[in-house]
Amino acid sequence: MINKTQLFSLFLALLLFSSCYSYKSMRLLQDGNTSLPNYPKTDYTDYRIRVNDEIIYRLISDDETGLSKLISPETGSGGQNQISYRVYTDGTIDLPFLSNIPVEGLTLNEASLVVEKRFRDLIPKATVKLSLANKTFSVFGDAGYGVFPIYKEKLTIFQALSLAGDFNESTDRRHVRIIREVNSGTQILEFDIRPKSIIDSKYYYIYPNDIIYVKREFSSFYKVTNYSTLLGVITFSMSLLFNVLNYSK
Repeated sequence: MINKTQLFSLFLALLLFSSCYSYKSMRLLQDGNTSLPNYPKTDYTDYRIRVNDEIIYRLISDDETGLSKLISPETGSGGQNQISYRVYTDGTIDLPFLSNIPVEGLTLNEASLVVEKRFRDLIPKATVKLSLANKTFSVFGDAGYGVFPIYKEKLTIFQALSLAGDFNESTDRRHVRIIREVNSGTQILEFDIRPKSIIDSKYYYIYPNDIIYVKREFSSFYKVTNYSTLLGVITFSMSLLFNVLNYSK
């Protein structure tokens, strides 16, 4: 039979596990908290074209010949329904009247100059601008789900997560992960999103095809969200304890 000491120990254990989330453990952009990591600042680097990227080109020319109109990509209203061209496994793309243009590993500005040089063999005063058709990132886990567009240059981790939704109280803010494809393979960047030093660090900006994974905190199973809930747990625990004690008599 369970004695009073064991019941009291059980009661204390219930109180211990029924802890609340603290504001300090959830607050973002904390400064001066020495228990949090301090991330060094890094320079932003432009995205470099990868195999299977979808490229859209825009041809600008004052040439009114039929060839210029034929080469110019057709677009719908507002630039919709643009034709995209996939980067092949050998790192090249084919465009109208041009083939085997090497673009893998180049920034969009660098690739625009390469394509422009090739087009000028056909249209001497041509100007070319390239963009990505697959400018999206994904989010899954305890901060929402979905695939979202990269609507601006230098999209930050906070802007990206705001598109998916807010953090839950159960979110593990200490171990946010970005899964990113790089030339050497798949890179996983894990970081604590709470310190202010996250700004301008290598974890701050989101690139095309990034996957953001936000997991649920393991200890959230036994945590309560506010003190009123905690009071309810304590009241229930005490009632249960007294009932068992009376029954044991």
